[in-house]
Amino acid sequence: MKNKNTNFLQPLMNFIELIAGNFGSLLVKSFHYLALFLIGAAIVWAAAVEFISMMGNGSASIEDILLLFIYLELGAVVGIYFQTNHMPVRFLIYVAITALTRLLLELVFDWHNIEYINIIIVCGGILLLAASILVLRYASHHYPSK
Repeated sequence: MKNKNTNFLQPLMNFIELIAGNFGSLLVKSFHYLALFLIGAAIVWAAAVEFISMMGNGSASIEDILLLFIYLELGAVVGIYFQTNHMPVRFLIYVAITALTRLLLELVFDWHNIEYINIIIVCGGILLLAASILVLRYASHHYPSK
């Protein structure tokens, strides 16, 4: 008797699962797009504030320009992720290399007050990140994802 009730209600249960699954997917995708839009807006806002600050100073240092490149790269990451739903790890490594380069320039410009080991550590970090990009490029070329 229990089998007959289950078989009788099965189409209704399948319909409810289909509606719930579609509604859940709609909520997840809506949150996804809203979060990407907000992250992109925050990047544009931060870049605009930095640019206005540079204009107010009347000049732009190399650190300021590198910071704008970081914002540009982060914007590219958001744009690529928005279009493809894939996180481009290489671009995040490019952001990290740019950030370390910015730090390196700050260290070099203030070389009177630092220990040289800090410069070596930052250069080693840049070298390690550059090597990781080579590994990722090699792996993606020889072992492409499906």
